[in-house]
Amino acid sequence: MKILIKNGRLVDPASGLDQIGDLAISGGRITSMGAVSADFTPDRTIDATGLVVAPGLVDLAARLREPGHEHEGMLESELAAAAAGGVTSVVCLPDTDPTLDEPGLVEMLKLRARKLSRCRLFPLGALTRGLKGEALTEMAELTEAGCIGFSQADAPVKDALVLNRAFQYAATFGYTVWLRPQDAWLGKGVAASGSVATRLGLSGVPVSAETIALHTIIELVRATGVRVHLCRLSSAAGVDLVRQAKAQGLPITADVSINSLLLTDVDIGYFNPAMRLTPPLRQGRDRDALQTGLADGTLDALVSDHNPVSDDEKMLPFGEATPGATGLELLLSLALKWAGADAGGDLSPAALRQALAVVTCGPVKVLGEALGSLASSAGRLVQGGVADICVVDPKVHWRVERDLLVSQGKFTPYAFESTASELPGRVCLTLVAGQVAHELE
Repeated sequence: MKILIKNGRLVDPASGLDQIGDLAISGGRITSMGAVSADFTPDRTIDATGLVVAPGLVDLAARLREPGHEHEGMLESELAAAAAGGVTSVVCLPDTDPTLDEPGLVEMLKLRARKLSRCRLFPLGALTRGLKGEALTEMAELTEAGCIGFSQADAPVKDALVLNRAFQYAATFGYTVWLRPQDAWLGKGVAASGSVATRLGLSGVPVSAETIALHTIIELVRATGVRVHLCRLSSAAGVDLVRQAKAQGLPITADVSINSLLLTDVDIGYFNPAMRLTPPLRQGRDRDALQTGLADGTLDALVSDHNPVSDDEKMLPFGEATPGATGLELLLSLALKWAGADAGGDLSPAALRQALAVVTCGPVKVLGEALGSLASSAGRLVQGGVADICVVDPKVHWRVERDLLVSQGKFTPYAFESTASELPGRVCLTLVAGQVAHELE
């Protein structure tokens, strides 16, 4: 299908492009930008006057709940939620049921995603069998099946010898290991250690749970040379350690979730189960350090940490509620909010590019060659590149309501009275390979 998007504000943070112009799409690729030849005869013309035309978002952390947790989310519903949020590529974690530690499961998941044509799916394979932290998986076979890296999701590797062997093997073959740094013994609480957890009588997770794990990972990276992506940092001390490791030239990248970036433990209020998250929400100084780290490039990407949870598993006492929240549909709006676009406010061109960069070209740099043929154009507006496009109205502000969410998971910290506010920016249209994946009615 040939599509012409007219009079849009074309914004590509990777190149610094920010101009009013047209964009022509044919055969799933961008054929021209800016001024489009009069000879181009589109099958459909979209008037994007007043709208931002940006690269499709790339989300590095989402649980799609299939296989094994279909009562909380189906692949169809969660990829539709991704498209509704302008996300055209998503990395899914391996803690499904059964675990993504067999090539057949990975191939099935990718085939299902291709048939749905809603969003590109990049699975992470399990680093150890069953995520038990004991025996390594067949990484070569999983890579051939389509895995772009290897992860333990939220399951720690308790044995440093096993982790060292995994790093050595991954380094030998050029695989990337994705880890959320948290000590297996110190990380068993339900809220961040501090005055709020103490006042509420909740078991705490100290900052040292993150920093001890980070020290171990960093030293093993130094010894093996493996490339590691650190997932969902939550503390100021963690940001400092990553900043030092990068300054030393270690092959480390890192991300932060939309929840840790904008919320603190105070938002737990009176045991609000929507705030039961992993990693737990920390203090204001941690949130501020995460925001600074994302702005200065210490943290490479902003992720949704999408994890839909059913009502039965969420509407429980805080300590018993299953951690997680839906986030795919909120990723862009919360990136804009972080950059300064509160209700009634406009973003400067530089702030808009910064907001888009951490959810487009930033994640693409993390993925690198794992994207294959998409590596040169994913997360970018490039003539001749793939037509993964997000069209957003930056002036629209919307309130998050359960009934408006496409995801099967309806719980999010941003839909409750204590934190509810109108979010900036609404996705109007999402194209994946030049095909309409989502269109706002």
